[in-house]
Amino acid sequence: MNFKIIAAAAALLATQSFAIIGVGAHYAPGFGTKMKAGPKAKVAENINFSHEGFDEMMQGLGFKLWIDLLPIIDIEGTFNIQFGSYDASLYVMNPSSGTESEIPLEIELGGTPYGKANPKFVTMNGDLSITYPITSLPIIRPYIGGGLTVFANSFVLNQAYVSDLVDDPTIAAMITQAAQGGATPEEIKQQQEKLQEAGEALKKRVQEKAAKESVKTSIGGHALVGFRLKLPIIPIAAYCNFKYYFGGEYPKEIDAGHMTLEVGGGLAI
Repeated sequence: MNFKIIAAAAALLATQSFAIIGVGAHYAPGFGTKMKAGPKAKVAENINFSHEGFDEMMQGLGFKLWIDLLPIIDIEGTFNIQFGSYDASLYVMNPSSGTESEIPLEIELGGTPYGKANPKFVTMNGDLSITYPITSLPIIRPYIGGGLTVFANSFVLNQAYVSDLVDDPTIAAMITQAAQGGATPEEIKQQQEKLQEAGEALKKRVQEKAAKESVKTSIGGHALVGFRLKLPIIPIAAYCNFKYYFGGEYPKEIDAGHMTLEVGGGLAI
């Protein structure tokens, strides 16, 4: 056995393996957040609206910058974005035939990096954390800490939001005209086409307004526990954080879970 190799390996492991600064990306799922579904409700004559909810884990990703240079404490800056998807639809009822047509809504949320799709509740947050590390261990660096969080949340597409758009004079006129009763099969068919056209016009108006909506910001904080893992010399580190958030403002349909896991890695120089 080559004792020189063993001694060199031991000395290498004993060497301070942590960097001055690091930058990384991570998977950031959110836990416990739920959105309440809304009942099918009238938003205009012969037009109803409803939205579903969600209670599954919110998917997310994020980016992190950390500084290990300071004595006693370290500093982390983090940006996370998470989202939960739900379905929302308009329902157009033909009073003459008793038939109902569903118009699924796809919207584009302003201020978020998503294209037109089924509605999403999106939450973004920026964290500034101060952590206290345990520096006596090689390779692994456990820490605890907390700090300030800025939250930015999207709106929820609900009945009140859609009802406000019916005040648009053009849409209101289309709905009123389309609601006129039909007697013959041909008149019933024409009425259904007019109601469908009114529903599509309302859908377009929802999409246009949603694209202009900005996210709502608020202030809160967080506590965290985690660790970073880095071998000596190699300028790559892995990290894992669990964060619990407090404060922040959310739409009334949202029951926030306040918990996030960050698992990722990056360059450590």
